[in-house]
Amino acid sequence: MGKYSVDKNGFFGKYGGAYVPEILYKCVHDLQEAYLPIIESKEFKQEYHTLLKDYVGRPSPLYYAGRMSMKYGCRLYLKREDLNHTGAHKINNTIGQILMAKKMSKTRIIAETGAGQHGVATATVCALMGMKCEIFMGKTDIERQHTNVERMKMLGAEVHPVTTGNMTLSDACSEAIRDWCRHPRDTFYIVGSTMGPHPYPDIVAKMQSVISEEIMWQIKEKEGRDYPDYLIACIGGGSNAAGTIYHYPRENYPCRSGWGRHQHRPYCSHHPLRH
Repeated sequence: MGKYSVDKNGFFGKYGGAYVPEILYKCVHDLQEAYLPIIESKEFKQEYHTLLKDYVGRPSPLYYAGRMSMKYGCRLYLKREDLNHTGAHKINNTIGQILMAKKMSKTRIIAETGAGQHGVATATVCALMGMKCEIFMGKTDIERQHTNVERMKMLGAEVHPVTTGNMTLSDACSEAIRDWCRHPRDTFYIVGSTMGPHPYPDIVAKMQSVISEEIMWQIKEKEGRDYPDYLIACIGGGSNAAGTIYHYPRENYPCRSGWGRHQHRPYCSHHPLRH
């Protein structure tokens, strides 16, 4: 992917790196050293792709939206990540990261969540693997997303209300990092977005790259070529967009769009895609 790939220091061009409290330096450094050998191993790839197929239900369909295509004068396809187990793309990432946690002999999982999708996906894979799960969620979001909170609890997760700041996602992230500082030895932090210290943005992008990997062969089956004219993704924490464009580097495929919560366009949700 040329200059859009992460370098050895964790930078994507001029952005990136790892700025962490000293107490977490060893945790982050160990992860930096371990993640590529783990995810590039034959054993990991086999287990990961088996779980994506048999547990998550991949590949997700690429659906031709006929009526919308007629309305806008194009051929519009929708990548149906909503049909994955747990109802979103988040589980692509949590499956991969919990396998990494096991390889690194971690026994306790923590995660942050906003609307609850990443929390549900994390609780789900922890239940699958029989690992302790603790989710940090802003008190405001807990009140808004009661159904997802109950789903996490049903799956055996402990949900910690965060009452600092605005009591939303950014505050939940801060609290999760504080907890990681207190329990660095046995804890693995499953990050849900393309954020945080290196190697998390690269890990999340790689785990979500299955989306564009499937798009390439699915669009070839339907249109006779492995690329669309445009790739469009909503952007909240960035994991969905990163997965959508991963196999379409900008230098080869310039027509890519990503829209966030305040942009109103025909193909973009009017609500933020939060995790």
